[in-house]
Amino acid sequence: MNISDESSDDIKIQPDWKFLFRHPAHFLSFGFGSGLARKAPGTFGTLVAFPMYWYLAPRLSAELFILLLICFFAVGVWVCDITGRALGVPDHGGMVWDEIVAMLLVLFFTPAGWAWSLLAFVLFRFFDIIKPQPIRYFDSNLHGGLGVMFDDLLAAGYALLCMALIKNILL
Repeated sequence: MNISDESSDDIKIQPDWKFLFRHPAHFLSFGFGSGLARKAPGTFGTLVAFPMYWYLAPRLSAELFILLLICFFAVGVWVCDITGRALGVPDHGGMVWDEIVAMLLVLFFTPAGWAWSLLAFVLFRFFDIIKPQPIRYFDSNLHGGLGVMFDDLLAAGYALLCMALIKNILL
């Protein structure tokens, strides 16, 4: 199974459920297994953010939610670095914790309603896949776990900016 931009020859270990349960970092960086999807693992990882958000948001104050996102980001740097090194691919396509954390951030600032949530999802995935500048720059030049996490944070920023512009036009 090749779910990375890298060729399968570059991967030391083919990730599977056994690999994920070898270390908690692998399980988390692969989004509880969602990153094992054969097609579009980033999309499946992004979808994991929705039930997480629906569970956490009503139970936490805004300040605690943001603090939790900061912790999730910091943990993501660590777990994605560990998993990337274990796989021999610094930003393996199956590592989707970055998408989960970034989408949680987007959802936090998304207006209520299914249409806004759908728009948030589409915009985030668009910018995460297309990687306009400076996302592409940081994706290519910032390495390790920080590089994995940071480019998705920028994609979240682009998605939020577009949603703010759309909201101002519509309302």
